[in-house]
Amino acid sequence: MEVRPRIAITMGDAAGIGPEITVKSLADPVAAAWAIPVVLGDAGVLERAMAVAGVRLPLHRISRPAEAEGRPGALDVIDYANIDPATHRWGELNPSNGTAAVHYTREAGRLALAGEVDAMVSAPLNKEAMHAAGYPYEGQTEILGELTGSRPAMVMVIDRMRVMLFTNHMALRAVCDFVRKDRVLDRLVLADAALRDMGIARPRLAVAGLNPHAGESGAFGREEQEEIIPAIAAARARGIGAEGPFPADTVFLKARDGVYDLTLALYHDQGLMAVKLVGFGRVVTLLIGLPLIRTSTGHGTAFDIAGRNLADHRNLLEAIRVAAEVASVKRGSPDRGLAAAYGRAA
Repeated sequence: MEVRPRIAITMGDAAGIGPEITVKSLADPVAAAWAIPVVLGDAGVLERAMAVAGVRLPLHRISRPAEAEGRPGALDVIDYANIDPATHRWGELNPSNGTAAVHYTREAGRLALAGEVDAMVSAPLNKEAMHAAGYPYEGQTEILGELTGSRPAMVMVIDRMRVMLFTNHMALRAVCDFVRKDRVLDRLVLADAALRDMGIARPRLAVAGLNPHAGESGAFGREEQEEIIPAIAAARARGIGAEGPFPADTVFLKARDGVYDLTLALYHDQGLMAVKLVGFGRVVTLLIGLPLIRTSTGHGTAFDIAGRNLADHRNLLEAIRVAAEVASVKRGSPDRGLAAAYGRAA
């Protein structure tokens, strides 16, 4: 009986490094050891990417995920043939590439919702190309949120460190007004449920402070006293192991060392600076709060190096591994999942 999870991998924006890192990742036999990869994209672009990367993989066009064999060093591709080879240029913004990338993301989401794949992994799309194509999304998070009717949250994963973003692409001046007890509590409830679902029986959650020194008892801002501390108290009353708020200049050191299973960062750069300092290029994004499993790379389309065989594929390979681990625990493999892969909080 096949025990490997079946994972949809979207190739991302056709002009970026997504196609290149996709073929490089699947050229590594370890990808097929973890999962049965199903690539969603344009076969012609993937063939060009193989030429750029200097890899030769047999490419099999399939019509549905069940047809994928998952053989090491092979590409099983659902070919949407939606990139015009006459206009395809590496590193050049093209609205048609934005349209295609949105389509791959939606299709992977639909396959996951239908149970045809166990998880999805996303290579990067280009926001500017997507906007030029007429889509208002800020990224793939919003695409999948709309598709599923959910309000997902981003968790950055690197080794034993997991950082959840309370806000994503929000102006810093707006964050203070957005921090409210009910919203913080909602994210803590979501984080606790998601980690339990991934094999961590009693999650320990930390909350970073918004203000310097976590407000210093109100001396440097009232958000901790009036909103964050009451939210943590309400979470603990529900049996959630939430602690804080802690000064942001120290809490991420504990997060790095695995003291907490997840740390809630209150704004975008607060969380991303921490994880990228720990391991730039290795950070995987995991979406929680969706009725499907989705991971992605922690980097963008890198138009400046696209088509030059300079892209490092290891971040995408790690995203495949994390997706496979999470999918395995949801399929009932107790020796896998995030807890087995990275350990529990000390």
